[in-house]
Amino acid sequence: MRCRVIVRAACLGAAGLLSSQPSRAQAEHGLTPEYVIIDRTDSEADIVRKAASIVPAPRQLAWQRQELTAFVHFGMNTFTVQEWGSGSADPALFNPTGLDAGQWVKVLKDAGMKSVILTAKHHDGFCLWPSKYTIHSVRSSPWRGGEGDVVAEVASACRSLGMRFGIYLSPWDRHESSYGDSPRYNEFFRNQLRELLTGYGDIAEVWFDGACGEGPNGKRQEYDWQSYYALIRELQPDAVIAVMGPDVRWVGTESGEGRLSEWSVIPENGGGLDSIGARSQRTALDAAYTPGNLMQEDLGSRVKILGARALRWYPSEADVSIRPGWFYRADQDDRVKPPAELVDLYFSSVGRNSVLLLNVPPDQRGRIHENDVKSLRGMRTILDHIFRTNLLEQAQVRESHPSNRHPVRYAIAGDGESFWEPENGGDSAFAVCSWRTPRAFDCAMLQEEIRLGQHVERFRVEQWDGRAWAEIARGGTIGEKRLLRFPLVTTRKVRFVIEQSRGPFEISALGVFRMPGKATF
Repeated sequence: MRCRVIVRAACLGAAGLLSSQPSRAQAEHGLTPEYVIIDRTDSEADIVRKAASIVPAPRQLAWQRQELTAFVHFGMNTFTVQEWGSGSADPALFNPTGLDAGQWVKVLKDAGMKSVILTAKHHDGFCLWPSKYTIHSVRSSPWRGGEGDVVAEVASACRSLGMRFGIYLSPWDRHESSYGDSPRYNEFFRNQLRELLTGYGDIAEVWFDGACGEGPNGKRQEYDWQSYYALIRELQPDAVIAVMGPDVRWVGTESGEGRLSEWSVIPENGGGLDSIGARSQRTALDAAYTPGNLMQEDLGSRVKILGARALRWYPSEADVSIRPGWFYRADQDDRVKPPAELVDLYFSSVGRNSVLLLNVPPDQRGRIHENDVKSLRGMRTILDHIFRTNLLEQAQVRESHPSNRHPVRYAIAGDGESFWEPENGGDSAFAVCSWRTPRAFDCAMLQEEIRLGQHVERFRVEQWDGRAWAEIARGGTIGEKRLLRFPLVTTRKVRFVIEQSRGPFEISALGVFRMPGKATF
């Protein structure tokens, strides 16, 4: 019997979180359930079983369930109209005329974001808080008479509106003189990190890219990543560390799109950091993209895990900007992504087992521009329209292997606590949903109960055409959420078929929906 079945009843508590208590074998290795070792004597069946037993840590689960996170690029580059500043800009240039963090957070919350990540310091080294370790900060600017603190204002606005708050702190600092003197700069960086982790309340996410260029002395820095992680774990243990970190990985492009089969359980690989850093935060990323390390199309299939030395839960974050650039530029006001394109991004990221990290850069006033606000509101309206009515709630249901404990109707109810698991405990099954009169739909949703792992490897959706079952969509992985769009079908029956899984599977939600007719996607 699989260990996840043994712990299910005990670990799914009222809070809806999976216990992070390690198994005996994991405890012996000092490991938690999101990480397992593959032994040399393990058979293919053993490895698949181990992969199926891996679950997210509570902080990873909370992060994944957010679905949408806002990235806020704001700083000196907003005023110099650059993407990567040199570090030589005069702090006097930073002077937003009407900074309103409350407006930012309300706009982002209304769009459906659950968390805000602020660029506390970008590569130019200018700090949006009055760090005592450098004069290159808001303290030296005319804004708020040198008494301002952007980090504090955004953190406060997030708390007031019930949003989670995260920070981006660039390790690359093109202003700091100690950069390139590795021991000195690592201590400098830890000091700044400590300021942010102790002075602004709860931090939900710490976001690092791997950019590592030359500093003002012409030298490159050797980052002490492990010491950064240790400090975060000490001061903000519930924060996820992304994407140059152990909790969340970068999807591999800045297109906002996940893979068609996006596994959260992947082989442990300490490489890939240089590759991520070299491509991070560039607007023309796709032209330079080459597969490798954690950027291959296939990261977690059976072929991949059979050659692994260890497996870990390492989910994907897909980042993209609402504009062509990451920082605000007035000449891009008419190039804001329209609502339908943002909905496309939702389907290709959240709908592919990733979290969408959408950058929305405030302008030189210190406000989110009206064009961005309009587009975000349009996106939210469309998404609310699509998912307002799950047509399966009106259907009669039968299943191939009926279960009294976990029937398929639990997945249709989608209450967040129960799930469908066929009685036979096998790796394949189907469920048929029928209506008295035909229903029209062009979108399907499936979700796994990832508190118990990610297991489905292949599935399909079919409609009854009056004579036989006809396939309308298929997929590989499901994970936290899988969304599929297809030409409009009108039918009295739809069938969900799980073709292959890593042992027993648990489906927490099933649905079919109708896309709005006026929008073009």
